[in-house]
Amino acid sequence: MSQETPTAGFFEDKYRQNPDPWAFESSEYELARYNVIFDAVKYRRYERAFEPGCSIGVLTQRLAPLCEELLTMDISPTAVSLARQRCHDFPNVQIICGEFPSQMPHGSFDLIVLSEIGYYFDRFALQQITRQLRRRLRPSGTVLAVHWLGESEDHVLSGDEVHEILDRSLDLTLKQSDRYAGFRLDRWAAA
Repeated sequence: MSQETPTAGFFEDKYRQNPDPWAFESSEYELARYNVIFDAVKYRRYERAFEPGCSIGVLTQRLAPLCEELLTMDISPTAVSLARQRCHDFPNVQIICGEFPSQMPHGSFDLIVLSEIGYYFDRFALQQITRQLRRRLRPSGTVLAVHWLGESEDHVLSGDEVHEILDRSLDLTLKQSDRYAGFRLDRWAAA
């Protein structure tokens, strides 16, 4: 485990060395995870959704048909370029290059998807981010989080720690909490 959040350079180097460093397009684990995420949110249509840490846009592409407007962001210019290519057929998707949370898009959301991003922040930063996201959530909004349960030298927190912080800081009703082979998914609702 790391003691500090990885830098923008860390992520950009990953994508320059390999355009899919975590095998989002081909890994059985990742594809199973995307299916579970989609199943957890497909029960409704979302006016305005937000997915920070979108990487190369594989999950973004899956979420796009469920959303009137889907805003995503990543810190790596290379990843953003690849995500824009992947999602070019979706005019409802806007992919920006920026640092989360300091450059988070303005406005409110009725779906926020935190997919394998929470463990890159320390406990205090994640609490602050969670409170900021909660303020941006619309009255009928949903927050979904899914994180790997293994350990990595570039993670600051474990997946379970991320979900415990989210649960305490969101002040929402936990609607779904499931553990799968290697990852955890929790879904909270405002109403």
